[in-house]
Order: sequence, then structure tokens, then C-alpha cells
Amino acid sequence: MNITEINNGLILENVKDFNVTHIFDCGQCFRWNKEDNGSYTGVVKNKVINVSQNGSNIIFKNINIDDYENIIKSYFDIDTDYSDIKKSINKDDIMGKAIKYGEGIRILNQDEWETMISFMISANNRIPMIKKVIENLSKNFGEYICTYKNKEYYQFPTPKRLSESSLEKIKDCKAGFRSERIKEAAIRFLNEKDIIYDLKNRSYDEGLEYLKTYKGIGDKVANCILLFSMKQFYTFPVDVWVRRVMQTLYVDKNTSDKEIRQFAENKFGKLSGYAQQYLFYYARELAIGK
Repeated sequence: MNITEINNGLILENVKDFNVTHIFDCGQCFRWNKEDNGSYTGVVKNKVINVSQNGSNIIFKNINIDDYENIIKSYFDIDTDYSDIKKSINKDDIMGKAIKYGEGIRILNQDEWETMISFMISANNRIPMIKKVIENLSKNFGEYICTYKNKEYYQFPTPKRLSESSLEKIKDCKAGFRSERIKEAAIRFLNEKDIIYDLKNRSYDEGLEYLKTYKGIGDKVANCILLFSMKQFYTFPVDVWVRRVMQTLYVDKNTSDKEIRQFAENKFGKLSGYAQQYLFYYARELAIGK
């Protein structure tokens, strides 16, 4: 892979296993939106980044070479060999088809705090509404970053800012019944952030049980947080689409979410999280089991 600097951006040449649509539309993130030209614009930390693709070349705009080292390389998991991962989890024809369909998926390394609140908002919610609530929270409580393509962008709000906010102002962001949970999580996070940021170094079971002590975090949300921000790839989050694809192609219709997760973890082991992403994208895009 080569890196070429361009005006206000970078080109990563000959990148394997990278497809912008697969990455941003596989259910793992909510702050990336598709532009009219097919590129995606999103916020990572304090940067607004535009990403597009020309074959195996990935074009990043509104960043520089320092941002590649400080943000891009880790966030987009550039150093991980996804070819090896796909070979390891390709255990049957079903998984083979799912991998082929979403061959360019990469699991992003997202911030624990932002991921935690984002997936609390995601519970029993539709993606457009999830995105809107997160955008509202960022605009009302986050620091202004810049205006890009005629749109203002803001950082995700800090736990301190949300903890000090009135419940009414959080509710004004259309967070609904989740507003109290968000404020409570922010207050608690300030005292326990060292525990949160250390969960990637703890066992999967420890992380799961700890996260579930927060109001509004059940099995599915906890597993999403562990997978998308804490590098716990043993986990296998089960949402409506994963349930449908598993009950249609792998297990009986009456199989519970817990049993589905156990089946997948036994089958795919320490790479279960990667398998979940290919299956989720495959199921949702093709409406499997609907």
C-alpha cells in the first residue's frame, strides 16, 4: 500500500478488503452519511473526513499525513489482514456467500464513550432516527469543528457536558425515554471512565456483565459496544436482521437470541464479531428472512 498526499487530503493506493459502502452501511456507525457523489462524510474525534473510492484506491479529504498516523490508520483498522480473517471464518457456503457479498467490510475502532451512548440510543430505534438524535446531541452539546460542503459539524459531546445538562435539554434532542439513561450514563462515566477504557483488556464476560449494569444496556447493546469500540471480537450481537438470517439459514425458528449467540460463538470462536458483520450486511441488504 502506498500513500500519496494531495491537496487537503490523501490517497491510499492498492488497499485490500476495503469498500466504503460495506463499511459505513453495515450497522456499526451512525455519524457517516453518503454524499450525492457516492462519497461518505463523517466525524472522527475532532476531524470531519470525506472518504471515497476508486477501485482499490481510497481517497481521504479534509485531512493530512499526520491525521493518517493519528486517526485513519487505527480508526479504519488498516494494519489488520482481513484476508486471513475471512479465510478463518469461511466455514460453510452460507458464510462464504455473506463474505463475498460484503467483502470490503472493516470493523472500525470507535471511541468507547461515543459508541456506548450511540448504541444506547439505537435500542428499539430506526437508523435515520438514531442518526438524528446523535446529530442533535452533537450540535447542542458538542464543540463546533468546521463547516464542510455547506454543513456544520460538531464533536460528539463529552460526558461532562451531558452530565451537567438539564434533562429537558437532552429530551429536546428527540432522545425520548433514553434521555434519563444518557444523563445517568454520563454522570457515572465520569467516575468510571478508567474501567470503561480498560474493558478491551479484560475478558469478554467481564466486559459484558459490567456494561449491563448501566440502565438501557442489555445483551445486544452491550455486545455491540464490546465489538465496535473495545476489540472484543468473540462477541456476536443479535439484532432483528442477525436473528432472521440465523433462524433462516442456520438454526430453528424458535431459537432464542442467547442460543443464537452461543451457536455462533461456538462456530466462529474468537472471530465471531467479524462473522456477525458479514451476516448482518448480507441479511439486511437482501432482506433475508423478512
